[in-house]
Amino acid sequence: MSQKLKRNLLISGLFIAVALTWGTTWMAMKITVATVPPIFATGLRFLCASPLLIALARYKKAPLLFPAGQRLFQLAVMLFYFAIPFTLMIYGERFTTASLAAIIFATMPAAVLAASMIFLGEKTSFQQLIGLAISTATLCTILWQETHSNGESLLQGIAALVAAVLIHATMYVQCKKRCAGISVLSYNALPCLGAGVLLTLTGLSEAPDFGRFAPQALLAIGYLGVVAGVGGILCYFALQQFAKPFQASLVFLVFPLVAIALENQLSGNSISPDSLLLLIPFLSGILLTLYRGPARRPQAAAAGNRSRQTS
Repeated sequence: MSQKLKRNLLISGLFIAVALTWGTTWMAMKITVATVPPIFATGLRFLCASPLLIALARYKKAPLLFPAGQRLFQLAVMLFYFAIPFTLMIYGERFTTASLAAIIFATMPAAVLAASMIFLGEKTSFQQLIGLAISTATLCTILWQETHSNGESLLQGIAALVAAVLIHATMYVQCKKRCAGISVLSYNALPCLGAGVLLTLTGLSEAPDFGRFAPQALLAIGYLGVVAGVGGILCYFALQQFAKPFQASLVFLVFPLVAIALENQLSGNSISPDSLLLLIPFLSGILLTLYRGPARRPQAAAAGNRSRQTS
């Protein structure tokens, strides 16, 4: 077997693993929040994941603490990348379908693009701006349709999920600016543990009724912590190492479809047929925000420079 074929098989396997993990996460949260309060459930999720992440960090000799001068920002990562947005995600799923939650989170590339323009002053192509406009407008139409059909309680869940996306996108951009060279394990291990302890203790104020916790909810929490929280992170990180950035980010187009198919299979309840049709322009808009065009070869760039100099 050639090295190229092995590499392609590895990339395909990692892509499928990430798409399935991210796609099934939303149904797992829906199952969890049916009997476990959202803050307490999120804390348990992180407590399941953090020992494995810390063990992997020690095994790989990755430091648990951020470099000196960045440790206050590590606390911000714990709060604004883990504790708050993940709680908002599962809280939002008390009122929305898993499918709609996945669709909202598929806008992450568009949200990151907008945050990069605002906070980093990054230049974007006209095509990306068109994609941002299409995906935003289509998402608003989908949300209006679903809210119009299902009432105000859905709006409460949508607001929580949209807030989670915006907080995540902002933190992603800040980490891009501040955390270059920090290991993915360092980035996740201690913040995950801190968020787990904080949320579990805070979640006691929700007066969780342990006797009402359904067995499938406890299994879902374990799945969210171990499979999604550890396996999903490591698979996506590995995918980014082996695949081109555009190839890796195509997972944002696939995982909502996995979530929709799974929810239809398990509960027969998803989003309206009109919203399903709107996924075509929605995902097309996300695709436009992801694609940055082919990289220019050095020779071509040099030739272009010479052409401009002589014109």
